[in-house]
Amino acid sequence: MSKRKVYITEVALRDAHQSILATRMRTEDMLPIAERLEKAGYWSVEMWGGATFDSCIRFLNEDPWERVRLLRKLMPKTRFQMLLRGQNLLGYRHYADDVVERFVELAVNAGIDVFRIFDALNDLRNLKTAMAAVKKHKKHVEGTISYTTSPVHNVKMFVDMAVELEQMGSDTICIKDMAGLLAPEAAYELITEIKGKVKVPLHLHSHCTSGFASMTYLRAIQAGVDILDCATSSLSQGTAHPPTETIVAMLKGTDNDTELDLDNLIAIGRYFGEVRKKYKKFESSFAGVDLNILKSQIPGGMISNLESQLKQQNAIDKLDEVVAEIPKVRKDLGYPPLVTPTSQIVGIQAVLNVVTRSRYKVIANETREIIRGRYGKLPGTLDEELKQRVMKGEEPITCRPADKLEPEMDKLHARFPNMSDEDIMVYALFPQVAPKYFENRGKVPEEFADLQAPAKPLPPPPAPSTYHVSVEGKSFNVVVENGYGNNGDPVIKVPEPQSGNGGTFGYSYC
Repeated sequence: MSKRKVYITEVALRDAHQSILATRMRTEDMLPIAERLEKAGYWSVEMWGGATFDSCIRFLNEDPWERVRLLRKLMPKTRFQMLLRGQNLLGYRHYADDVVERFVELAVNAGIDVFRIFDALNDLRNLKTAMAAVKKHKKHVEGTISYTTSPVHNVKMFVDMAVELEQMGSDTICIKDMAGLLAPEAAYELITEIKGKVKVPLHLHSHCTSGFASMTYLRAIQAGVDILDCATSSLSQGTAHPPTETIVAMLKGTDNDTELDLDNLIAIGRYFGEVRKKYKKFESSFAGVDLNILKSQIPGGMISNLESQLKQQNAIDKLDEVVAEIPKVRKDLGYPPLVTPTSQIVGIQAVLNVVTRSRYKVIANETREIIRGRYGKLPGTLDEELKQRVMKGEEPITCRPADKLEPEMDKLHARFPNMSDEDIMVYALFPQVAPKYFENRGKVPEEFADLQAPAKPLPPPPAPSTYHVSVEGKSFNVVVENGYGNNGDPVIKVPEPQSGNGGTFGYSYC
């Protein structure tokens, strides 16, 4: 086998804390480690998009655009990657083409380089405007397949999607396995088939929820995958992703060596381990592995947020019932992949079905909209009774949903003549949340008042200390010097051992 470097995308600043900490990590806890992230040599750092934009304005009172700029100042050479939901952008409905185009322009201006663009229904019509906008600004398009399993999904469907995404102009293609459903052998087959049909690099994203992911990554490498999404060890596993350090160590010295500095990665993991302690109250109770995910298909980022929402409603005892209801709702809605916004649509409807003790007694507006075709073409067929209850004899729309939308930007400018386009975009995406955000921007939210001060990359170096140590009859004078090694450990120096060889080495805590 010829040498073929495997590249790594680090997701600690986006999907890892979205999956484990309900997307609550604040910018102040990202900045201290930025210099080490910059030095790491990742293919990219995913640090924006997904739920982070929403979380910034809804929970953190932070300017999401400023987060990009602050990190960019400290990481000028790193590719910044974001997750973009096609015509949904970062909100929960479809937006007019002019809003999509302006959003991409603002994101590029803020500092985003790689746009991972997907559609929750895999309706590729919903990617065209965003992809064209990214191409216009000469940035990287990563067309994305939302991976799922169902009676209507198969390998050929996904391979055909990959071919079409390349034809549409994708610079790379991502298989987005948001719930950890992709089994090792299925990954090998799928990636082998795609690599035989497309020339652009293939990127794999998976979660550890089912326990498959690390094994899946190994088989994906053997099948020829080019880039892997990983999370620093202290924010990995569970509902998150395979640990960066483990994948790098596994490939070290092989034909697929990532060439990343493991000592630096260990220091990054140690830093985020301290940060995680601050956000303990936001952690998902999910731990280890749950094969029931293969039935419910709940994505990693959905579980912690679903638990948080049920706690707020004093209904956390209904979690198991909701999880059991989710696949039933998904079937009724034609087997959409569960990823934002369809995961929220199915999840909310499942909650309503459980809480009201009557299925579809209350139908959420978003459920009605997906049935009407406002989100795009569903993979399978709708439950006929549910369809008739919503449509009352009418047929769902069949065109690209955004074709039904009037331009929005001119109306928004007229309504907010003194507002910046970045703030206008906040309002366009989240009109109900925006007024409170503008009022409280910059203030520390009440739910963060009890959190400790931001974690630091490393504690102050210790003062030099000398110890006399005896090991198996040999005596050493050990000096703990002022400073740290490359992996963040204190440097230990043995100046002149009375027996044995001296030297400098990193101290191990294990």
